[in-house]
Amino acid sequence: MENTGKYALVTGATSGIGLELAKLFVKDGYNLVITARDLTELHETASLLQKPGIEIVIIPKDLFDREQAFSLYAEIKQRDIEIDVLVNNAGQGVYGKFDQTDIDRELQIIDLNIGSLVILTKCFLTDMVARNSGKILNLASIASKVPGPWQAVYHGTKAFVLSFTEGIREELRETGVTVTALLPGVTDTDFFNKADMQDSKAVQDESSKADPADVASDGYKALMAGDDKVISGLKNKLQMAMSAVTPDSISAKQMNEQQKPVDKDDL
Repeated sequence: MENTGKYALVTGATSGIGLELAKLFVKDGYNLVITARDLTELHETASLLQKPGIEIVIIPKDLFDREQAFSLYAEIKQRDIEIDVLVNNAGQGVYGKFDQTDIDRELQIIDLNIGSLVILTKCFLTDMVARNSGKILNLASIASKVPGPWQAVYHGTKAFVLSFTEGIREELRETGVTVTALLPGVTDTDFFNKADMQDSKAVQDESSKADPADVASDGYKALMAGDDKVISGLKNKLQMAMSAVTPDSISAKQMNEQQKPVDKDDL
């Protein structure tokens, strides 16, 4: 395998869409910097990804803590690694009615989904603009396009990610740097377990969950093409087309029906 000499940084790289994206970078000869909270999982992931001639750098960081996002950038700079592609994949949600969920957990999710993403984008984008080259992929979601009863904070954070990505993309139009948003739908990852969301109607049908490898492939192609955004999956594209002409109040009601617990139809 020919090494391109380029480095991609993937956050939340030990499972799901992040892992599948990491595999695609390795396949194309990129060196990798992977980060997640669990050092053991990072070592296991590095072993899984390792190919002859490819460097896999592991840096454990807890991006629920904004300061660790700054320290991740500092450590990469200290190692004299130039990041050619940044993938802000790490993200999490929490399930339940907002008046009943844990505010501390939700604030941590905001720090992860928004705070650390903005910090890493700011730090690495500054370097990319200075050399007039680089690519960034931000994980948004189809949740970014519709109100989200039972996941109000998560939907809100993803709406921020999409708007933020589209805003800075326009600022960068005259540069050699591109920023792309990936909008997956329900995907077969550990997201729903972490969000305590297994009782939701939206995740009961296993056959409706997208393969994370397919989602990653859609995102990777869009990233490399320099596209502004990509909605992964035909069903999700159709859903987003419908939501674009549906009043938000109706979309919220529809989403409530999709996401409420299966045993609470009377709520």
